[in-house]
Amino acid sequence: MKKFCSLLLALLLTVLCVPGPAAQAAQADREITILFTHDLHSHFLPQSAEDGGESGGYARLKTAIDRERARRPDALLVDGGDFSIGSLIQTLYTTRAAELRTMGALGYDAAALGNHEFDHTGAGLAQMLNAAADSGDPLPALVDANYDPAPENPDREAILTAMERCGVSETLMLERGGVTYGVFGLMGVDSHDCAPTSGFLLEDMTQAARRCVEQLKDGGADLILCLSHSGTDGGRGEDYELAKAVDGIDVIVSGHTHTTLTEPITVNNTYIVSAGPYCQNLGSITLKKTGDSLLLTDYRLIPIDETLSDDPDTAALVEDWKDQVGETYLKRYGLAYDQVLARSDFGLATPRSGVQEGSALGELVADAFLYAAEAADRAAGREYQTTVAVTADGVLRAPLSAGDITVSQAFDVLSMGVGGDGTSGFPLVAVYLTGAELRDALEVDASITPIMPAAQLYCAGVQYAFNPRRMFFNRVTDALIREETSRTGPAPAAGAGGGQEGPGYTVTYTDTTYSEIDDHRLYRVVTGMYSAQMLGTVKGKSMGLLSLEPKMADGAPVTDYNDCILRDENGSEIKEWYALAMYLQALGTIPGRYSAPDGRKAVSRSWNPAELLKNPNWITLLALAVILLAIAAAVLVVRFILRRRRRR
Repeated sequence: MKKFCSLLLALLLTVLCVPGPAAQAAQADREITILFTHDLHSHFLPQSAEDGGESGGYARLKTAIDRERARRPDALLVDGGDFSIGSLIQTLYTTRAAELRTMGALGYDAAALGNHEFDHTGAGLAQMLNAAADSGDPLPALVDANYDPAPENPDREAILTAMERCGVSETLMLERGGVTYGVFGLMGVDSHDCAPTSGFLLEDMTQAARRCVEQLKDGGADLILCLSHSGTDGGRGEDYELAKAVDGIDVIVSGHTHTTLTEPITVNNTYIVSAGPYCQNLGSITLKKTGDSLLLTDYRLIPIDETLSDDPDTAALVEDWKDQVGETYLKRYGLAYDQVLARSDFGLATPRSGVQEGSALGELVADAFLYAAEAADRAAGREYQTTVAVTADGVLRAPLSAGDITVSQAFDVLSMGVGGDGTSGFPLVAVYLTGAELRDALEVDASITPIMPAAQLYCAGVQYAFNPRRMFFNRVTDALIREETSRTGPAPAAGAGGGQEGPGYTVTYTDTTYSEIDDHRLYRVVTGMYSAQMLGTVKGKSMGLLSLEPKMADGAPVTDYNDCILRDENGSEIKEWYALAMYLQALGTIPGRYSAPDGRKAVSRSWNPAELLKNPNWITLLALAVILLAIAAAVLVVRFILRRRRRR
């Protein structure tokens, strides 16, 4: 009886310890919410949207975050990289770490590093991390599994020390509401290519991801989250291939390509999500976890627009950053953050990516570069040189809206990069190309744009025409260079134009003409530092079919683009954005000619054989020879077959 009672008691205790069906369901079914952004690009303040409203702004983003966390208190908040570079506040990046500290104030749990975090080189990243650590403010954890300083990087030890101070790690375990999240970060191949001055080496994404997934699973992660700065393209892309190749990743927050996914991409049991760039949306994905399976129950993109109120604490923090920008970066230019430079009765939109046509904004910027180059020549006492100014689609980052145009808006258009002086903004450089190379540069626009939209060019000082239906690398049909000559002559009579009359009174006239490009002459080309560096890579990328080798004025190859920087009368770099600001200020009111492309780039899509075969180069001639040989071979084969049939 004693043994029987002991056995009965043991069974009773066992039954009591086993959870009932409801308890089992509660334990097995867990709801998981991840809030996400990527490609914020220092968009601290709202910007005008195409629909006439406003988009973005961190004070409004904070309001949206707080609302979502009120609904789901255990939601994770993460970012997919490129949180810096895109507004004047980025000028505090290396000294104040404004972006990372603001993300900490917004409540971010983790973030990846993007290519623009390396615009100030790896050493600049280290300065930012140290500034963030020194602040003592709350910061998001940074994850980076496949991007490390190269062994030969002279700043390697300083960078590694800063990364350790700021807690940068390959993987991260976070617990929220009884769910253990395993988080890791990746840099993509194209992203690495877009960070040529990082001084870092890229490990294969797939290899790094498999290592991280294994570590996180061994650590007991319930859900594995990848913050990837790699991107998707038309539903595929690097992150699609990553999910396809690596088992065990539950969610990928995909940045870099500025993609907006209204529905997740699902591949190999992985959800790939993107919310769009520039703080336009806050993404939210909710999953129901039952055992080892995940079921999507909710996916939303929450617009950050004028319908949201500003969080007062965040708004005050942003105003403080603005004041610091005025006291530091802008002081040297004698400008203020919200100072009005010009007014426009119409908006100038950013170019439509990959669409081969003119752009009023691109033409305005190219004209501004030409204006700045001529101003620099006058300040240095140099005579006028025939000059072509060039800007590219990939560096035009924001539109100019109708109404007052401020200093900060001019900066937003050309916010990328850092100069040789270590401060934000690519400087203008002057390099020299032969006429033949200048034609090849125009071929980049005509032939490369369909496969690399960021390469689309907008020029001043040259007008040209091309047909995208012509042979690859032989699409430009006409190209003329603008020449200016000065002459003196008698002043016009007062009634004929306001001049003064009198014997011996003369004035200087400037005559503008367009002439054929001389293939053997050196022409000065003014562009931004980044675009100049990209011109130097064209020969390799085109497998030698196009030949561009930027040169100095004496014809020697450029070895250091810092030697080509345009400077003002004080010896300071003329930044791309400042060239635009100077030009806008000189205009005062944007002329109506910039309301639409002015025809300096003419695109024809005619199938007229005369146009298709006009001015053929060796590529077209070779292609025609191959086609003719193929036709001749086909004719010979047909004749041979017919003869054999007749003999039979």
